Amino acid sequence: MSAQAQMRALLDQLMGTARDGDETRQRVKFTDDRVCKSHLLDCCPHDILAGTRMDLGECTKIHDLALRADYEIASKERDLFFELDAMDHLESFIAECDRRTELAKKRLAETQEEISAEVSAKAEKVHELNEEIGKLLAKAEQLGAEGNVDESQKILMEVEKVRTKKKEAEEEYRNSMPASSFQQQKLRVCEVCSAYLGLHDNDRRLADHFGGKLHLGFIQIREKLDQLRKTVAEKQEKRNQDRLRRREEREREERLSRRSGSRTRDRRRSRSRDRRRRRSRSTSRERRKSSRSRSRDRHRRHRSRSRSHSRGHRRASRDRSAKYK
Repeated sequence: MSAQAQMRALLDQLMGTARDGDETRQRVKFTDDRVCKSHLLDCCPHDILAGTRMDLGECTKIHDLALRADYEIASKERDLFFELDAMDHLESFIAECDRRTELAKKRLAETQEEISAEVSAKAEKVHELNEEIGKLLAKAEQLGAEGNVDESQKILMEVEKVRTKKKEAEEEYRNSMPASSFQQQKLRVCEVCSAYLGLHDNDRRLADHFGGKLHLGFIQIREKLDQLRKTVAEKQEKRNQDRLRRREEREREERLSRRSGSRTRDRRRSRSRDRRRRRSRSTSRERRKSSRSRSRDRHRRHRSRSRSHSRGHRRASRDRSAKYK
């Protein structure tokens, strides 16, 4: 990659698709189904294993550092939950690798000379010590490359101790079987990357394997898968708790609403009763007033008639008296 291409990729990674106002690049969003979610989380096996003997070639989905930058910016504001997609992708990939490992073990069991359980256990011990030596040598080389010479020397001293144990284990293994069988290369399958390891591999071969890009790439993928599983479990638990809390709040609001509605209905009934009582009292007063008014009217009419009758009687009496005189 040229220096200009490296600079462009660096700008994409830092600033995203909108770094230079190119609208054509913004047509594909990082949320698009065509975009590799594992790439956005920097764990796609196609990227990690590129250049190894298990190079998977180009991913069928879109890989773009600018889209990864867009995702990282957006994920700070809201949870996009792309970890679930990446976890499903890595689980499928690792399941296929483990299946190939079991098939390789089965083929080895069919092709290699069968040995007793005791001899097999001694051979397994030699393999384990080989693996420990290889890991220590790879670590020492990494520390030396980083300039940490003192720590690298300490690791090499540990390697010498493990080599001594390995010689003892190889002697026990040699003494447990015929010399002709011992010279045969006993293979085993690496549980991490499915590569074949020999019982008599030298230190350089072991260091190249355990410090190689293929083995370290598989370690990175498996560790990332464990991390994604933990993250997904935590987020799902948080979502379940949020969902439960929202449901409880909704039920509480419904209960309060029902109580408020009941109190409102009670207040309405009470006000209705008060209005009926007031109307009843008002009607009673009106009736009493009307009754008293009618009584007074009858009394006045009666008195008026009585006075008229008395006056007429007195007038008639006076007329009769005047006539007799």
